[in-house]
Amino acid sequence: MTDISMTALLLLLMAFSLVGEAAHEWLGVGIFLLLILHHVLNLNWCRNLFRGKYPPIRVFGTALTLLVLLSMAGSMVSGILLSRTVFRFDVHKFSSVFQTIHMLSAYWGFVFMSLHLGTHWGWVVGLARKLTKKPSKLRRWMCRILAALLAAYGVYAFVKRGFGSYMLLRYHFVFFDFEEPLALFLLDYVAILGLFVCIGYYLAKWISSMGTARHKQLSC
Repeated sequence: MTDISMTALLLLLMAFSLVGEAAHEWLGVGIFLLLILHHVLNLNWCRNLFRGKYPPIRVFGTALTLLVLLSMAGSMVSGILLSRTVFRFDVHKFSSVFQTIHMLSAYWGFVFMSLHLGTHWGWVVGLARKLTKKPSKLRRWMCRILAALLAAYGVYAFVKRGFGSYMLLRYHFVFFDFEEPLALFLLDYVAILGLFVCIGYYLAKWISSMGTARHKQLSC
């Protein structure tokens, strides 16, 4: 529930001007509190960070987690300094700098969090298998086709929304169509999230399989 709530808030936070500045700030506070709760629930991961071996999949997962933390920290700190409702700081001289940091952290953080979610998607797949008593090839292929369609639309939405341009700082401000329904905006961002979840899932599977193959070669 914590992860689902964080994902929902993340999508709403991307709709900054469509939900309103005050709502955006309170949503930011909400995801910050959920992030703390998420790490409290995963204290074992933090305790074991410097223990055991680091195969390629663990290196990838740990690096991705640190990138998520870095981008979230950038979003939180810059968001607090730019706040006009929840917090109030006199940083008018540096507001353009903090706005740039906030935008970069938000868009790169969205990608990193989506990839991070994808690396753990195997848990969701495993849970779905447990809930369905009998395996079904038809159901498996239907899920794969739906995932492929979502990812394909995610590519279209990524280009349509100029997502890459914001990541590369080609624009210093995010453009919104205020006549567009919020649901349509969220649909596109769900598709972009789904695209990077798929990339993270299959990339993690590939890295894991490469590590397994290398281990077998060394064993021989």
